[in-house]
Amino acid sequence: MAKIKVTKVRSVIKRPKNQKRIMESLGLRKMNQTVEHEDTPNILGMINKVNHLVSVETK
Repeated sequence: MAKIKVTKVRSVIKRPKNQKRIMESLGLRKMNQTVEHEDTPNILGMINKVNHLVSVETK
């Protein structure tokens, strides 16, 4: 499976609780933190919900 890099580029302050939970479940807690995930439909759905808060790179 392909890997994707997800980087937190915007803060979750004053965001809905579900977006905060999605960011936590992706493993993104601090600004400019980068995590790698498998390119699965579950992960892509979560990224789609918070795409205005993250930057995504495919490998």
